[in-house]
Amino acid sequence: MSIIEVKGVSFKHGSTKVLEDVTFSVDKGDFVGLIGPNGSGKTTLLKLMLGIYPMQEGSIRILGQDIRDFSKHSKLGYVPQKAAGMNTDFPATVKEVVAMGLLSTKKHPKIIKKTDRRRIDSALEKVSMQQFKERRIDQLSGGQQQRVLIAKALVSSPAILFLDEPTTGIDQQSQEQFYDLLSKLNKSGITIMLVTHDTGRITRHVTKLASLNMRLDFYGTHKEFCALDKEHHFGHTHSLCLLRE
Repeated sequence: MSIIEVKGVSFKHGSTKVLEDVTFSVDKGDFVGLIGPNGSGKTTLLKLMLGIYPMQEGSIRILGQDIRDFSKHSKLGYVPQKAAGMNTDFPATVKEVVAMGLLSTKKHPKIIKKTDRRRIDSALEKVSMQQFKERRIDQLSGGQQQRVLIAKALVSSPAILFLDEPTTGIDQQSQEQFYDLLSKLNKSGITIMLVTHDTGRITRHVTKLASLNMRLDFYGTHKEFCALDKEHHFGHTHSLCLLRE
């Protein structure tokens, strides 16, 4: 069952074409790694799927709704690039940061209730950060801060989790733990769309790869990707295919 449908999407920033005729679909339970060089349109495509950027050409349907009229916002979790995701100098506690993920879905008055506190605890438990809930966010490591951002995205019980370069600026050990966490969340039923440059690790975790360079060069499994004629499609043996699946 497709829960994301992208059809004929093209997009320009000013006069610069960023995406051209991109078409693919994501099934429920997929873990998609969206890869490509800098400036290939990965973040732009992600923001179109989230409704952050307005559609120009083509269509996107999420959970059966056109993104232009989308209303199921609590069903989408979003973890932006670290620099854009959180001001870590702001004197907020971990539980207060996670609570922001609930407040955005509430009508006025925006009050955190007892049931909400249980949801906050549950989200923190899923990312193994409950013991830090009273800690200030600026007292955590980069990897721990990213886990808090995931908890913030999870607290509204999303069906789909979108992540944009989430491991930028965190150490290798934390990156491995981070990808293990994403795999665990995916196996629990959450569909994941991950924008990343980290091709060295994602093949052990994702179920599908989307290779983007303005156009969609490839969409399918890692095995299918490496079965292609690399010389014809990519001009070299892609680094993803030098790694053990």
